[in-house]
Amino acid sequence: MTYFKNVETLEELRKQYKELLKQFHPDNPNGSTAATQAINAEYDKLFKVLKDRHESKTADNENGKADFNKKYYDFSEDQALRDMLNKIIGFDGITIEIIGNWIWCFNSFNYRKELKELGFKYAGQKKAWYYHTEAFRKKGKKALSMDDIRNYYGSTEVKTEEKKLLKQA
Repeated sequence: MTYFKNVETLEELRKQYKELLKQFHPDNPNGSTAATQAINAEYDKLFKVLKDRHESKTADNENGKADFNKKYYDFSEDQALRDMLNKIIGFDGITIEIIGNWIWCFNSFNYRKELKELGFKYAGQKKAWYYHTEAFRKKGKKALSMDDIRNYYGSTEVKTEEKKLLKQA
C-alpha cells in the first residue's frame, strides 16, 4: 500500500482516509485528482478486507458498552476443542483445519463413521465434516463459502501425525 500504513481496524482506516483526503485533495496545493483516485482505490481494497474481520459488536449493559467480564477467554471451550482434536489427529490422510472455534475435516471419507460417533456433522455443500461446541453456533441464515468463513474467522491447518509403517523382513 502506498498511502495507508499499519491499518488493522475500520476505525483506523477511516481516520487515515480523512487525513489523506485533507492532504491530497485536488483543492489543496499538494493535491491532485490522480492521488485522490489512488487513495480511493486503496481504501476500497482495504475496506473489503477489514469489513469481514470478526469483531465483538455486543452491547450488554444499559450504557451500550460491552461488559468486560463477558470478554474473558473461555478455557473450557478451548479444552473441549483440544480434546476433540487429539481424538482425530491420528486419522491418516485427512486434512484438519481450525476455523474460528470450529474443527473442519476434509478428505475424510474413510473416517466418516468415526467422525459421526465423535459428534461431527457433515456439511454437504462444503463436502467436509465439522465440529463445534454448543457455545458456538451460527446465528445467521446466510450461506457462506469456505473462503468467506476462513477470511472472517481466520484458519489454521493442523499437521496430522503420519503413521510410519515398518518394512516387513
